Amino acid sequence: MPRELPQDHFCPWREEAEELKAEVSRIGGEVDALKGQLAALQRHVFGRRAEKLPTVAAELRGDADSTAAQADAAKKKRQERAARKAEEAPAREIRHAVPAEERHCPACGSADMKPLGKGRASVLYEYVPARFEKQVHVQEVLACACGRGVVTAPPPARVVDRGEYGPGFIAHVVTSKCADSMPLHRLAQRVERGGIPMSRSTLTDLFHQAASVLLPLSQHLLQCIASADVVWADETPLRVLDVKKTRLGYLWTFLTQNEAGEWLIGYRFSMGRASRTPKEVLGGTAGALVVDAYTGYNAVTLPKGRVRVGCWAHVRRRFFDALATAPEAREAMNFILELYRVEAQAREAAVVRTTAHRELRQVHSAPVLARLRVWLEAQAPRHPPKSPLGQALSYAMKQWEALTRFVENERLPLDNNRSESALRKVALGRKNFLFVGHEAAGENLAGLYALVATCEANQINPEAYLADVLLRVQTHPNSRIGELLPHEWKRRRADDPPDSPLQLRH
Repeated sequence: MPRELPQDHFCPWREEAEELKAEVSRIGGEVDALKGQLAALQRHVFGRRAEKLPTVAAELRGDADSTAAQADAAKKKRQERAARKAEEAPAREIRHAVPAEERHCPACGSADMKPLGKGRASVLYEYVPARFEKQVHVQEVLACACGRGVVTAPPPARVVDRGEYGPGFIAHVVTSKCADSMPLHRLAQRVERGGIPMSRSTLTDLFHQAASVLLPLSQHLLQCIASADVVWADETPLRVLDVKKTRLGYLWTFLTQNEAGEWLIGYRFSMGRASRTPKEVLGGTAGALVVDAYTGYNAVTLPKGRVRVGCWAHVRRRFFDALATAPEAREAMNFILELYRVEAQAREAAVVRTTAHRELRQVHSAPVLARLRVWLEAQAPRHPPKSPLGQALSYAMKQWEALTRFVENERLPLDNNRSESALRKVALGRKNFLFVGHEAAGENLAGLYALVATCEANQINPEAYLADVLLRVQTHPNSRIGELLPHEWKRRRADDPPDSPLQLRH
């Protein structure tokens, strides 16, 4: 019989096997991470950017074919929006008379023809090209027969003393850049085609003059947002021109929704991504702050500050990116989908941000969160920390307390998508005009972005709003400056009689 070797004889081999096993696990994690990066890059370059999940609203209605139901709902929504726009569109009635040679009865030949009803009406949409005009304002001057008294008619209102461009023109410049993301050199070409001599530098000066005049409004808007109970926040890079190369600045957005459902959107520009900007805007305020996991917001949430609320959209995004290397990430996405189902039920029942909404979350969302937590803890040991799924699991577990606060407060949202949406126009502008000229230009851009974005969020024409407040803000009492914010301006305009100066202006 072969002689048995002592057990200690195999110890070196066992240690080496354990080391090799650990090395294989490490390499496997790195491979998974590289696969995830490759899949994300391929999707970014060749695939769709959207992180689609199954439709929530269609499932709530119990439709057998959710795709068809989604298409029908989208079509109905487009039709309703088109009908509403058609009613609000400016209209001009054009009368078409029957030619003289045809004004006789085709049956008896009589020329005694009378109008039948109001006529046959049809709708034709036509494009009337916008035009710029040079206005020559002549002020009447009256002299007394005594030869000593002279009276002159008042001059037209101007945004800037002795300025050659009216408030409507300046409002058009601001709206073109902030709402339509049009570079000023391209706008200068369009103005030239309209018959007005124009250069990019002139438009740049007008843009910054508008920001300076409206600075009290943009600052007050941020103060109103900072005093709100629930604030959303996010940031995005924006390059700044320098001598040899551009520097990296950041445009921050802070927004809130008031009790009337109106959105207030503010922006702040800074030359860095540090916590200085959140401290300047939200420092010393109380309430909730809905943000991602970026530590720059810790300065206003720790140790005694705003309550931090996590974003389930960021969690879902990480599990979505992990699908290429770990199909089991779909389970986490299904849990998150159930959370959004509850929110869809609240919208269907019209109980959003009410006590019934909180009860709905406690009854349905809380058990989903409990099951998801068990799943996260079970999956964490099975995946390398650096793999896509391992990183997603770690992100969700570290943010768990912030992610689950919405259950106890009906005013808290599930995600930070509102602030990301507020930065989409900024991202489009960044692609079109590439950079800002200097730090002051970034600050001016942020102030005007805020007013235009708040207008659009509350269905206000930003050109009409800016053309009016560019003149009003200069004489309006500072103690009542809030009356000129977009949502208040819209409310006051709706309450004014038809023959008021505000209505006649537009």
